[in-house]
Amino acid sequence: MNTAVRQPHIAPDLASRKPKAEKILRLLDLQPRATPYRVLEVGTGSGGIAHFLGTHPTIRCEVTSVDVVDLRMVHDGYTWQRVEGTALPFADAAFDVVITNHVIEHVGEHADQLHHLRECRRVLAPEGRGYLAVPNRWGVVEPHFHLAFLSWLPRAWRSPYVRAMGKGEAYDCELLTLPGIEALFAEAGLQARNVGVEALRAMLAIEGTRGMLRKCVAAVPDGVWRALSPLIPTLIYRFNR
Repeated sequence: MNTAVRQPHIAPDLASRKPKAEKILRLLDLQPRATPYRVLEVGTGSGGIAHFLGTHPTIRCEVTSVDVVDLRMVHDGYTWQRVEGTALPFADAAFDVVITNHVIEHVGEHADQLHHLRECRRVLAPEGRGYLAVPNRWGVVEPHFHLAFLSWLPRAWRSPYVRAMGKGEAYDCELLTLPGIEALFAEAGLQARNVGVEALRAMLAIEGTRGMLRKCVAAVPDGVWRALSPLIPTLIYRFNR
């Protein structure tokens, strides 16, 4: 797999991780049960999501979180392990839930992204469920470097644009389109369903509809949002074997 050095991109605002984790719980339909869910989070980042899941008051989760670099801001409620590349050092079918939230765009090019998904499938239990989110390449503003149309450009033009705008030395992300991520899921042998509209509704339920923009978003029918799915800035999927 690709061993090139890629820069970490984390969300340092821990407060934003709580509603994100609550949204993930809702989309995966995790309900209280007698035995804890065995949860793997690929890509720990600040640790906010792993912490939230591991300390949830009603849904018991035994959370393992992995990353290639330790940038944690919160450490309790879960176990952490450093990994190399896209290989996951766990047995087959070891987890009931696998979460890969804004990770696949950082692992490398097509072969690395495919291996990432195949590893997620391998460690996922037969009746397990997974969550994946990835920025849409056709989002107007690239979310890591905050530059308009950056991910629209041919690959050879992206790093010069980043340098010219003083945002770094190189562009090291591989964002995906809706057809692209769905083709990867199929190639990896995963069944996947786009839950972008459900995610939008979940966030509105969690965070409320205060403000004109939120009121307008809430008023748009689901059918319209589904038609716009290829253009929504974040592509969100629930998947299983």
